[in-house]
Amino acid sequence: MPGSFGGAPTAVRNKQNEYSDLCESSPDLYIRYTYPKLLDRSRAAIANILNAPVDTVVFVPNATTGVNTVIRNIVWNEDGKDEMLYFSTIYGACGNTIEYVAEVHNYKVNPRDIQLEYPISDATLIQLFKNAIRASREAGRRPRLAVYDTISSVPGLRMPFEELTKLCKEEGIISVIDGAHGVGLIPLDLSALDPDYFVSNAHKWLHVPRGCAVFYVPTRNQEYMRSTLPTSHGFQVRRQAAKKLNPLPETGKSAFVNNFEFNGTINTTNYAAVADTIIWREEVCGGEEAIMNYNISLAKTGSSKMAQILGTEIMDNEEGTLTNCALVNIRLPLPIGDASGEIKMKYTTQVRDWMSKTLVDEFKTFIHLWEFQGKMWVRMSAQVYLDEGDFEWAGTVLKALCARVLEKGDEFWEGL
Repeated sequence: MPGSFGGAPTAVRNKQNEYSDLCESSPDLYIRYTYPKLLDRSRAAIANILNAPVDTVVFVPNATTGVNTVIRNIVWNEDGKDEMLYFSTIYGACGNTIEYVAEVHNYKVNPRDIQLEYPISDATLIQLFKNAIRASREAGRRPRLAVYDTISSVPGLRMPFEELTKLCKEEGIISVIDGAHGVGLIPLDLSALDPDYFVSNAHKWLHVPRGCAVFYVPTRNQEYMRSTLPTSHGFQVRRQAAKKLNPLPETGKSAFVNNFEFNGTINTTNYAAVADTIIWREEVCGGEEAIMNYNISLAKTGSSKMAQILGTEIMDNEEGTLTNCALVNIRLPLPIGDASGEIKMKYTTQVRDWMSKTLVDEFKTFIHLWEFQGKMWVRMSAQVYLDEGDFEWAGTVLKALCARVLEKGDEFWEGL
C-alpha cells in the first residue's frame, strides 16, 4: 500500500509470538523475570540508534500517550499566565490534549495556536514561532511549553524541529517533540538535539509490531514525569504513610525507568520485539542509513511521477526542505473551492469519504486523502517494500477515481 506506513516483518512477528507464548505459558515468570530483561535489551537497541543514554528511554503504547504523559505531569502555575504553544498542523489528538489540560485547569494555562499556511520556508516558520513568543509576553503571559513535530502528520511535511528546539532552549521554553514520524524515517541524534521531551512511534517507520513508541526524557527532567498513564506500581509516593505495596521484584533501576517498566496489564510483547526489529533492519535491509536513503529517494522520484500522471504539483517550499523525508503530498486534480468548478466546498467531506471507501473496496488499498487550504491532497509514504511502480499505480488509480468524481452530480453527493 503506497499510502500507508508501518507493519512488522514476518520474522519479527514470529519473535513476538514466541514472547507471547512465553507469557501465556507462565505469566508470573514472564512478567516478573523474563520481560524486564527483554525490555532492557530493546531499550538499549533503540537508544543506540537514537544516540541517547539507555536510562533516558522507555516505551509507551504510542506517541499520543507520550505527549499526554508530559503535558499532564507538568505542574502549571496558578497565576493564569502559563501558555502552551503549538502549530495549527498539530496532530489532532495532541491538540485536543492541550485543550483538555487548559479546560481542567480552568484556563489558568492557555493554548496559543500558531497558524501555518503552506508552502512555507523554514525561516518563515521560525519567525512565526518567535512572533508567538513575543506576542505571549507582550500580553503579560508566560510561554511555558511548546509542542511541535519532527514531521507533521497532515500534511506530511518535515518541520525545522532542530531550530525550534534550539530556540526553546534559548527562550527557556519546555520543548515537547511529537516525533510520531521520526525513528526509522529520518536520522535522529537526541544527545545532540537535546530536547526536554521526545516521543516517537516505533510501529510506523521502524516496523515494530503495534503499538509501541519510544519516550525520551533526559535525566534532568525525569523527576517531573511523576506518573505514567495510568498511574501504576512504579509511582513514587511522597507521603510515607500513603505508600502502597509493590508486588513486583526490586529492579535496582532508576525511579524513571522503573516507573515505566510496568504500566498495568497490557500486551508488552511488542516492546520486547524492538531489538529483534532493529536486527532485522540491519541484517536484511542494510541498516538505518540505507533504509532512509532509499525511502527519501523513492519519495522524491515516486511523487514526481505521480504529479506528472495527475497533472498537478507536490507540496514543497523553494528550498525543498519540506520533502526531506519519506512522506510527500500531491494535489489531486479536483476543482475543490473553485466557484466555477463542478464540486463545491460543501461536498469535500463526501468526496473524500467516497474515494477512501472506493480505494479499499475496489483496489484493496488505503491512501490518505484530505482537503487542505482549499485543495484536495493525497499523502504518500515511501517504504523499503515499495518501488516507483507502486507510485505510478497509485497515480493512475487516483486519476481514474477523480474522473469518476467529476462525472457525478450534486444529487449523488447530497445523498451521501
